[in-house]
Amino acid sequence: MKLVVLTGIPGSGSTTVLEKTLKEVDYLHLNYGDVMTEIAIEKGLVENRDQLRKLSPEIQKDIQKAAAKDIKNRSKDDNVIVDTHCTISTPSGFLPGLPQWVLEELNPNRFILIEADPDEIILRRISDTTRTRDIEMYQDIKLHQEINRSTAMAYATITGATVKILENHDNQLDIIVDKLVETLNL
Repeated sequence: MKLVVLTGIPGSGSTTVLEKTLKEVDYLHLNYGDVMTEIAIEKGLVENRDQLRKLSPEIQKDIQKAAAKDIKNRSKDDNVIVDTHCTISTPSGFLPGLPQWVLEELNPNRFILIEADPDEIILRRISDTTRTRDIEMYQDIKLHQEINRSTAMAYATITGATVKILENHDNQLDIIVDKLVETLNL
């Protein structure tokens, strides 16, 4: 079975693309943070997802490992697509979304990055009243996508997976969904 990691920076439209694509493919969708939360709740460590980041780094690391193992086990019987962050932009710099211990446990077949033009991302973020997002300039968004590309290739070096980049432009949802379906069915 296949284990695919799908990622995109906030405003890239990765969630929208994934939701529509899942109607056309036979993949189990798992959000990495949701799996971590389920494990932490089962262990009585938290009551909700927002409490995860308040746990000690060592406990968080243990939960990350357990989540990776759980996801890998689920991929034995089903094609799995993992929705997560390739990198996280923090005030002190970029943080890898999939540390080495997670990559080694997951060992995905493919990384798929959903990207858009920085101008499109800026307008999507401004228009999305359901979320509170940091304001970033064109160059910041461009840099984040470049960091994601570099990081995905580093992840691929560790795992032997391939990296596919798909562009999600405004008013072209059906086009990118078709491309994602095709990529997932390879």
